[in-house]
Amino acid sequence: MERQSVFFSAPLAAAVRTEDLLPPGPGEALVETRLSAISPGSELLVYRGQAPGELAVDETIAALGGSFRFPIKYGYAAVGQVIGLGEDTPVEWLGRTVFAFNPHETHFVAPVAALHPLPDGLTPEAAVFLPNMETAVSFVMDGRPVIGERVAVVGQGVVGLLTTALLSDFPLTALLTLDAYPLRREWSARLGATEVVDPAELDLTGLGRTPVRRPARSDLTYELSGNPRALDTAIALTGDHGRIVIGSWYGDKRVEADLGGRFHRAHMRIIGSQVSALAPRWLGRWTKTRRLDVAWAMLRRHQPERLITHRLPLARAAEAYRLLDEQAGEVVQVIFTY
Repeated sequence: MERQSVFFSAPLAAAVRTEDLLPPGPGEALVETRLSAISPGSELLVYRGQAPGELAVDETIAALGGSFRFPIKYGYAAVGQVIGLGEDTPVEWLGRTVFAFNPHETHFVAPVAALHPLPDGLTPEAAVFLPNMETAVSFVMDGRPVIGERVAVVGQGVVGLLTTALLSDFPLTALLTLDAYPLRREWSARLGATEVVDPAELDLTGLGRTPVRRPARSDLTYELSGNPRALDTAIALTGDHGRIVIGSWYGDKRVEADLGGRFHRAHMRIIGSQVSALAPRWLGRWTKTRRLDVAWAMLRRHQPERLITHRLPLARAAEAYRLLDEQAGEVVQVIFTY
């Protein structure tokens, strides 16, 4: 059979192509996609040609093989219905609605071991947030917030907003968030931030004198903006002996950070966090399956489908990426419909 898939063929070039699809083999299923979500941070790096070409796309996800060299299919948040089975695939899979870490395409074949049936009561529009919610769960685990701490989150894109929502469940003294776009700041406040600031209006000198515009320094700061320059903001926001979790993927954008000033004497700790693997401290008790179960529960708790601002058919993929690239202030989450 044939399917339509989104391909990135060059910087700023995304298009839908028709390609052949082989039938499912033993232990595999054929899935017809119902909707998929764009993950703006990583997918815009690919769209803009800012992902390192020699880097493997994801060594932990079979559907994302190869490197970031063009042409490339990319994306990892698809929900669909199983419409066909390979030999020896249990018949109870037929008709199930499932989530898969799969690129944007109308149909795909996957081992049933790579498919995740949706929990009872969870809608497909909530389920497509699973990868970004799992990422937010991973960030919170790696930051290890403590009761009474002051926490800051720089960047309120989709992952930043989900991280803010999770942090709002903790008994923190303050939860400060920063983003340049009013729409994202509005959602940040609705999701539980106690102080929401436009970074252009933030006075990073003399922190601690007055609230909001000169907030008290944080015990824990997350840099989730995707902007390398924001690391200096994170450093300025963080108190002595504080922790900075960098969840941003900068791609091939170089980072120039001021580590020669206050950072040097303040004994801050910079923590790199990424969802593909668990930090060693968790491996005695945690597995990726356990973390994924937490992410499913957080989807039900926080209802991230509220963040969907645009629903576009797959045929308008080029428009969707231009929108995210050129009009970011008007967008929170874009999903493709099929």
